[in-house]
Amino acid sequence: LMVDLESSVIDQVRCGPYSNLFSPYSLVSGKEDASSICTRGYYSAGREIIDHTMDQIQHLIEQCDNLQALNIFHSLGGGTGSGFTNLILENLRDMYSKTDTINFTVFPSPRISTYIVEPYNAILSLPSLLSTSD
Repeated sequence: LMVDLESSVIDQVRCGPYSNLFSPYSLVSGKEDASSICTRGYYSAGREIIDHTMDQIQHLIEQCDNLQALNIFHSLGGGTGSGFTNLILENLRDMYSKTDTINFTVFPSPRISTYIVEPYNAILSLPSLLSTSD
């Protein structure tokens, strides 16, 4: 499942040269982005599509014969990767508490950060990330 609060990134995947690699059901996008702010991805923009995202996750999980773990790949620099991912992880913890959740996290770098808020997003999201991951 590929999720982004901003639709333009997912639209590039839908219409790009690798579009045939992804099922349309595995691409979820929002109508407004999180503006690279963790709290916006968690409290406002993320709340608009969390139900649809969790439905898609549940649909994919139901297709598994023997679910071992959930792998999450995300970055902590932007609002989707930090705020919305924490919202997803909290919902996954409630729904699938006995399933391991493994995170592959990209932390912001001071050398190549494009937004001044990237380190703050990482700091704000770490406590929730640590409490909801295995």
